[in-house]
Amino acid sequence: MDDRAGLHRLREIGLGTRHDDGSWTSRPLWIVDVDGEAYVRAAFGSRSQWLRSALDGAALRVEAPWGITSVRLVPVTDGVLNDRVSEAYRAKYGPGWPGPVRLMTGAVARSTTMRIALSTQSGSVADGSADAG
Repeated sequence: MDDRAGLHRLREIGLGTRHDDGSWTSRPLWIVDVDGEAYVRAAFGSRSQWLRSALDGAALRVEAPWGITSVRLVPVTDGVLNDRVSEAYRAKYGPGWPGPVRLMTGAVARSTTMRIALSTQSGSVADGSADAG
């Protein structure tokens, strides 16, 4: 993603989802970096509206200080990569927010790990899954 290297320095991003009527809703999300790729999770799993919207095919965008970028989410199913994403959450947010980090690294949130990628197609969740490479 353009300026993706800068995403990991942010405390959070706004993830916007477009509704059927064309309006947008944005939710703040914690974001972590593993090997130059940006990852997000839904703290409450499938109960999270942004995740349900993304899985239903809503258009997505990242709202960062340098602008708005259309994105898609790539599900992560690789266990080793998921471990690394959990460790990135602990390292970045653990010292200040140990309780929420336990939630973000627990089984429910871990099952929603998504890599943020530039949107090159319609739809919001890419087919297939991300692996360690």
